Amino acid sequence: MRVLSVNVGTAVEAEWAGRLRRTAIDKRRISHRVGVLANGLAGDERADKEHHGSPDQAVYSYAREDYDWWEREIGRELRDGLFGENLTTSGLDVTGAVIGERWRVGSAVLEVSGPRIPCVVFRNWMDEPGWVKRFTAAGRPGAYLRVVELGELGAGDSVEVVSRPGAGITVADWFRGRHGDADALRRILAVPGHDVEWDAMAEKVLGRRRPETGPAVGERPGAAV
Repeated sequence: MRVLSVNVGTAVEAEWAGRLRRTAIDKRRISHRVGVLANGLAGDERADKEHHGSPDQAVYSYAREDYDWWEREIGRELRDGLFGENLTTSGLDVTGAVIGERWRVGSAVLEVSGPRIPCVVFRNWMDEPGWVKRFTAAGRPGAYLRVVELGELGAGDSVEVVSRPGAGITVADWFRGRHGDADALRRILAVPGHDVEWDAMAEKVLGRRRPETGPAVGERPGAAV
């Protein structure tokens, strides 16, 4: 399991980039090692900090294997960084990662925080028919990561899973559950201490009544599980 490519981007003006008309989705490969800061990789910009500026979205990772699948699906070459990810990986099941598992990459430690949700900027950038629906249906969203330990990393670094919750949900479950998948929701509800927002979702999709209990002790407001 390793990092194939480290990618950063600069915010630029773009008429197609949603309400802000500004985006940094075009991430490009860098050859040098880069610092991992609390809010992401040094030199990487984010234009829409309201929706993409939280610590839970400090670094975005996407698997080369999923790119290869998409290349066959849409019939064109897809370079590393095209989906706006900072880390393009090889040999790592990014979408199968468990929310809360931690990766050591270089000298930094990153924690899986949730899936990427496709937006209008991503749709317009890709310029593929029905892109948001297709990306959602494919269930290969990649993973956002928060920074646990600062450090530095570079292309070629190994990715070591240093810890994983004993009970948890995967990035894929989170993604599909958020889009109303009943089986994914049942798996999420089986996780002790899951966020009460999932009970509200289950009430709509499965007809289950929300329990009269609050979040588990120590649970962060808005946590993924």
